[in-house]
Amino acid sequence: MEPENLNCRPIGFVSTTVAAKFDAGHQPDPDAEETNRVTLLPEPGYELALQDLAGFDRIWLVWWFHLNSTWRPRVMPPRGPAVRRGTFATRSPHRPNPIGLTCVRLIGIKGRVLTVGPLDLMDGTPILDIKPYLPTVDSFPESAAGWVDEVERQLAEAVPYGIEVFEPALQQLSWLREEFGIDFTERAFAVLRNDPSPHRTRRILRMQDGRLRMACGAWRLYYEVEDRTVRILSVGKGYSDERLAAEYAADITHGDAQRAFAVRWPEI
Repeated sequence: MEPENLNCRPIGFVSTTVAAKFDAGHQPDPDAEETNRVTLLPEPGYELALQDLAGFDRIWLVWWFHLNSTWRPRVMPPRGPAVRRGTFATRSPHRPNPIGLTCVRLIGIKGRVLTVGPLDLMDGTPILDIKPYLPTVDSFPESAAGWVDEVERQLAEAVPYGIEVFEPALQQLSWLREEFGIDFTERAFAVLRNDPSPHRTRRILRMQDGRLRMACGAWRLYYEVEDRTVRILSVGKGYSDERLAAEYAADITHGDAQRAFAVRWPEI
């Protein structure tokens, strides 16, 4: 008889600067100059289990989508047209068992702490296992990638959209960077350059007044598209004043910045 449940527990946790889902890329950015840490728990044997791993350039991190509690048999991937795909044909975080797999550059090991390169994980992500990357058995560069190949071909042939930022968005984005160190534009603009059209997974919708709105974690970008140029018009906060004033508001991402933003731009 098959067991109804299989038990597993974290062996450690990730430490990164990524605190919001929107800021975590769909894959690690190989060109990013960043370092992150994986700290194993002080369990007997874990430090010894890291022996001989230092000779590998890359490792696999097996991890848990700890912020997802539901799954869907079909999902809409963020790249490409608004088409639903079978979950098992995607890398969607909404899975029957929310297990993730990331190949990451190993920079160093000291005790129970692994220093690694760019990640696509949020701070505090539980790590379930670590395995060495073996290029002879883990790499198949000539393999077909199904529907992803077609999407990649379309993106390669498409002319990217231009981005222009207008007031008050220009002032608002500058204020967020200078006052709170918040800058979500790199990721947001990369998405908009590919396709700024309404898309559920990219969290883009068309408003009644004709403008488009993109949810960027705790923030909103309002824009319009003219020819092949995305005109960024303004920024908005993602939480209402009532929610920001509630007792549990301390747990809201960028809560202090959102409250200060509401005072500075009450009309947005």
